Amino acid sequence: MFSLCSFLLAGLVCQSLGQYDYYEEYYVPSAPLEAILSPTCAQECECPISFPTAMFCNERNLKFIPIVPSGIKYLYLQNNYIKEIKAGVFDNVTDLRWLVLDNNNITSDKIQAGTIDKLGSLEKLLFSNNKLTKPPGPLSKSLDELNLVGNQLSSFPTNTLSGMENLTTLHLSKNKLTTESITGAFKGLKSLVLLDMSENKLKKLPAGVPPSLLMLYADNNDIDSIPNGYLAKLPALQYLRISNNKLADSGIAAGVFNVSSLLDLDLSFNKLKTIPEINEALEHLYLQANEINKFDLSNICKFSSPVNYSRLRTLRLDGNNLTHSSMPDDTSNCLRQASEIIFD
Repeated sequence: MFSLCSFLLAGLVCQSLGQYDYYEEYYVPSAPLEAILSPTCAQECECPISFPTAMFCNERNLKFIPIVPSGIKYLYLQNNYIKEIKAGVFDNVTDLRWLVLDNNNITSDKIQAGTIDKLGSLEKLLFSNNKLTKPPGPLSKSLDELNLVGNQLSSFPTNTLSGMENLTTLHLSKNKLTTESITGAFKGLKSLVLLDMSENKLKKLPAGVPPSLLMLYADNNDIDSIPNGYLAKLPALQYLRISNNKLADSGIAAGVFNVSSLLDLDLSFNKLKTIPEINEALEHLYLQANEINKFDLSNICKFSSPVNYSRLRTLRLDGNNLTHSSMPDDTSNCLRQASEIIFD
């Protein structure tokens, strides 16, 4: 069990790191264990002999989805000019597992009833960079990954993800979602580990996120405050990104980041004047491009001793009103594990 969880976390982190460009990597699952006869392939697409349950229709200048033959479980349709999902295209593959529709021109009103909602075994729905104004649905309860990055979502009905207890990864960045529009949207998501809400119109961090969450990304919004106890409700959270927002000292509750689970905290490109109080367990702290003018060591280490010191490895303070000479005398004892402290 430990190795499986470690593998899942490592994959999600690798997908998300790199301060912090989002990129998409299309991947192919291991060939199915079950032995089946190769299905008849749509003439516009390719069905490799080595992977007979997959149909690759990506980058074919398609304007429509071809009828998918029975036996196909992994369908790749990204990078085309598809504008609609017509009734009947998935009638032969109601047990489809993966559906990749990224980088097309599909609008919400052109998704016919009885298409996506028929796919009761769907595990991954990748729908980024289309023209959706609302999430598709109803969605399969077996879904573990939903990617709606780069659409035009301005609303997210509370029942959209109802009953989706297997969902682990939810990408909603680069939309037009507000704090009010996502109220109640995450209720009941017992397995969610990654939620990406960056590049929307949030004024607050999302409410009601499940305690299972490991990674929360809310960069490039209009967030100006973090209430007391917010992170205490997320005991598994390790990665939190709130860069490029409107955070000032007055909007951050005292000690809100002083939680032992957090390993990586990005508060860069905000309006902070002081280093916020953090827990000694934090390993990476990004504070570049704020207005910090004092190196308050007590917010990093309450006191230093052979067993009490910060686990910080990375501390970025460039783009502030600080220099190396701003560091107090006891900094080396507190930050004894730091391999990178950047001032300019």
